[in-house]
Amino acid sequence: MKIITYNVNGIRSAINKDWLAWLQATDADVVCLQEIKATPDVIKELGLVDDMGYQHFWFPAEKKGYSGTAIFTKRLPNHVEYGCGIPDFDREGRCIRVDFDEVSVMSAYFPSGSSGDERQVFKYRFLDEFGKYLTLLKVTQPNLVICGDYNICHRPIDIHNPKSNANSSGFLPEEREWMENFIESGFVDTFRHCNNEPHNYTWWSFRANSRAKNLGWRIDYAMASKELEDNIKRCAILAEARHSDHCPVLLELEF
Repeated sequence: MKIITYNVNGIRSAINKDWLAWLQATDADVVCLQEIKATPDVIKELGLVDDMGYQHFWFPAEKKGYSGTAIFTKRLPNHVEYGCGIPDFDREGRCIRVDFDEVSVMSAYFPSGSSGDERQVFKYRFLDEFGKYLTLLKVTQPNLVICGDYNICHRPIDIHNPKSNANSSGFLPEEREWMENFIESGFVDTFRHCNNEPHNYTWWSFRANSRAKNLGWRIDYAMASKELEDNIKRCAILAEARHSDHCPVLLELEF
């Protein structure tokens, strides 16, 4: 099973950058999207997605042009779960999940705290409450992949300048500790499972020619429950895809 996670930073913008041709070429089984910033009814090109053999499930934010998640899948899921049952997070379309016989796959978009103290407090609340939700979910869905934009760099290797960003949202001690505890609770960072090299990032600022200089952050993950560790075939960052300020991550599982 080929799974791709991609924060598209506006799906209509990505489509205008030839994203659909890229999607067809990837031939992924499941595509997890974040920050779609749109509802399906405004996207004229969805017939092309149907032609590729994808069913698509959307969980947009109530606020137009903001946040939201979606999953495209070539396999018919047994069940689709919209949201996590926490109203403040579900209003922002923060997660959607599809369940198959052998695995459940979630697309999750963690809040950013970079816009100010109020959103950083919201982010900490999300980490606490959503983390508890995931702990309970893992009991009923032990074979679980949580894809998405976590808006957290886990370790210094995951950010281009850890010293100057020590006080930046996304690399704060409390956020990194949450990530460490999350992994320790029974998850595998599939990219680091396959690759321990530095300078591998998934997001670059639009400023200062950051992407050309590879001054990035690794904040997009495909986390798999420990139960799936032996099923991990490979995981790769697809940095050549340029439809967003993020790039996609590919996870291949073998059953």
